Amino acid sequence: MPVERLRQRADFLAAASGAKAPATTFVLQALRRRDSGPVRVGFTVSKKVGNAVERNRVRRRLREVVRLAPPARMQEGHDYVLIGRRAALEASFERLSEEFDRALRRVHGGKSSATAPHE
Repeated sequence: MPVERLRQRADFLAAASGAKAPATTFVLQALRRRDSGPVRVGFTVSKKVGNAVERNRVRRRLREVVRLAPPARMQEGHDYVLIGRRAALEASFERLSEEFDRALRRVHGGKSSATAPHE
């Protein structure tokens, strides 16, 4: 499944009006679009998280979590925005992946199209 990047501010603002799933290391926002196009993902990290080096590290880690996530987890026709938190700097990559998986299940009402066991 192709994944595109969100780049326009209007898309980020629209996603903010959708479902939210806060986690320790990030907040996931998800919005179902009117079309059934490819999944679109955006990343944002505020200056409260740290300096540019730290913000970029958080953004890179979140990008990699999304890249390695099973494609069936994210649903076509949805926009996702991950808002990085400072805890993402020290958290293990395994924990980031688990939190992303849990957050996706929450924004999609607990339904999972993949065959992973629920907690």
